[in-house]
Amino acid sequence: MKQVLQNIANGDTNVVDVPCPQSKSGHLLIATSKTLVSAGTERMLIDFGKANFIDKARQQPDKLKMVLGKIKTDGLIPTVEAVRSKLDQPLPLGYCNVGTVLDNGGTGFEVGTRVVSNGNHAEVVRVAKNLCAKVPENVDDESAAFTVLGAIGLQGVRLINPTLGECVVVTGLGLIGLITVQLLRANGCRVLGIDFDSAKCALARQLGAETVDLSKNEDPIKVAEAFSRGRGVDGVIITASTKSSEPLSQAATMCRQRGRIVLVGVIGQEISRADFFAKELTFQVSCSYGPGRYDTEYEDKGNDYPIGFVRWTEQRNFEAVLDMMAAGALDVKPLISHRFAIQDALDAYQCLDDRASLGILLDYPNNDVVALTSRSVQLGSNPATGSTSAICAFVGAGNYASRVLMPAFKAAGASLNTVVTSAGMSAIHHGKKQGFAKASTDYADVLSDQSVDTVVIATQHNLHAQQTIDAIKSEKHVFVEKPLALIESEVDLIEQAYRESETKPKVMVGYNRRFAPHILKMKQLMGSVNGPKTFIMTMNAGEISADHWTQDAAVGGGRIIGEACHYIDLMRHLAGCKITGFNAMCIGDAPGVAVREDKASITLSFEDGSIGTIHYFANGGKDFPKERIEVFANGAVLQLDNFRKLTGFGWKGFSKMKLSSQDKGQKNCSQAFVDSIKQGTDSPINFEEIIEVAKISCQVSQQLRGGQYL
Repeated sequence: MKQVLQNIANGDTNVVDVPCPQSKSGHLLIATSKTLVSAGTERMLIDFGKANFIDKARQQPDKLKMVLGKIKTDGLIPTVEAVRSKLDQPLPLGYCNVGTVLDNGGTGFEVGTRVVSNGNHAEVVRVAKNLCAKVPENVDDESAAFTVLGAIGLQGVRLINPTLGECVVVTGLGLIGLITVQLLRANGCRVLGIDFDSAKCALARQLGAETVDLSKNEDPIKVAEAFSRGRGVDGVIITASTKSSEPLSQAATMCRQRGRIVLVGVIGQEISRADFFAKELTFQVSCSYGPGRYDTEYEDKGNDYPIGFVRWTEQRNFEAVLDMMAAGALDVKPLISHRFAIQDALDAYQCLDDRASLGILLDYPNNDVVALTSRSVQLGSNPATGSTSAICAFVGAGNYASRVLMPAFKAAGASLNTVVTSAGMSAIHHGKKQGFAKASTDYADVLSDQSVDTVVIATQHNLHAQQTIDAIKSEKHVFVEKPLALIESEVDLIEQAYRESETKPKVMVGYNRRFAPHILKMKQLMGSVNGPKTFIMTMNAGEISADHWTQDAAVGGGRIIGEACHYIDLMRHLAGCKITGFNAMCIGDAPGVAVREDKASITLSFEDGSIGTIHYFANGGKDFPKERIEVFANGAVLQLDNFRKLTGFGWKGFSKMKLSSQDKGQKNCSQAFVDSIKQGTDSPINFEEIIEVAKISCQVSQQLRGGQYL
């Protein structure tokens, strides 16, 4: 199927063949008939992509500060690589879609139903149920494609809370502005529209508004005063896009005492207190389509708000817009300026340079359901097969997989066969870049492919255990980006699958730190140590918001099991013997602390009498090293800071080892695993040790959660 993707790094926009997305519970698969290009938002994204690194940094000063901090702790080269990787992600364009349901995902929508959604410009989209709404029979597809933009305008109108007969100004007469004019007129308001474009002003007048044409030097303040009969307007909805704060200042001047101003567009927001103070004006920024936007519980998990408490959600705003179209109160036909087929989408985007363009529609003429729903795309020739050739399939192509693991496996000599992702676009982008033979959205296809002997799992954490079990049962070697599993019973099932396997494929978890050059040196130095050792390992992890997927107990499992497991493995490796006990404690419940588990200390004891403490703290400062490892033994100390500098204190024959850039062992880890497959040697990490660390990690996480499993 075809999809419009943009490269954020350089702004290139292309129509790409991608595999059909996976079906997903609570989501609809929709065969697209029409999409609408959102001129303002999509022009902004394209302009950002085309900007150079300096201009990108200027537009995002908070991100620049993070980059400078990372350079200080990790070094220049790793930081540059991380930034480039972050920018080198395919961005799907578009969010105004209408089509027909192919798969209802158990949502209650009937297959074959016409629906609107915030799906992208793609022949098939997968959208959560709360972001879809059924299209009335008497609303055609072209009109329905305007629904999402209409909901943005409607939410602005709801916030301005107009009453019959009020006079309201709409500043900016683009698509959303012209829709807002009609919505206000339907509410019984008198409307004054303001814009620099004479044609858009003329169109606004056709829709029932009075106008101010700024291109003719008309004074909006004077016109608004006359329009309001000298009383001041009741409210202003700003739908313009400009860096200037002038629209906001004008709005304050136009308003009556206790007038209302709502920002729907993007403008400068330098507010003069004097403008707002004397009149007691209210100013509010509208959030997209309405309540539920950016709430993962509502959008991703499908949990609706009770109608008695939240009357108008995103979905219900979609329905309201469609109802107004069906009743004839909202007519978007005059707003259509261009029509293109999806394969000509690049020509459509050229129209964005013409500020006079309005509604640009993309048409999707392909009715071949078999072709549309194909789950794979061939990118190149398949690698030659061999009994120990390490022919790999990657499941997941997120930032870490694409930036670190794929290049590392390729450099290690693995043959890259298939890359699988849920939505398909990342599989295409990184599949082409890294030289994979095929991009897919079907993991089952990988398992049945006899030419693939190795699976690299880099998906969200809750998927790791079952995907590992499936790979083992398919007699394929498995490299799992940590963690192996989220709960101990999953570890038991993995162990059972391995024991029952006839071929005993290699199972490896990406505990790369034990392969880092500094750790290899530490292990060598400690080879002569007799007797117990003591360890202190500190991870100055930094805050991650409580709503991040890694903090979700059911999806990410929390940061201890997802990241601190690295240090449980590393301490086990350096101790060189089994873990005999542990204790874990996190900070207490306190106001303002959304997550407690990621501020914890974990103490481990070992068979040889060694002990160690892992400090995993998310509440530290960025100026302190992110990772520090200290080993105390034989009257001497080894201290490793941030995998860049290892210092020996009182260590005979060793004082310092420093690298020019950070190396956490990812390349060495991948190389060791690939070599073990090609050479038929033992896995780099013993299977029993992997299971031991996985179980301890699950038990530690359980203890920190108060003894409750997920």
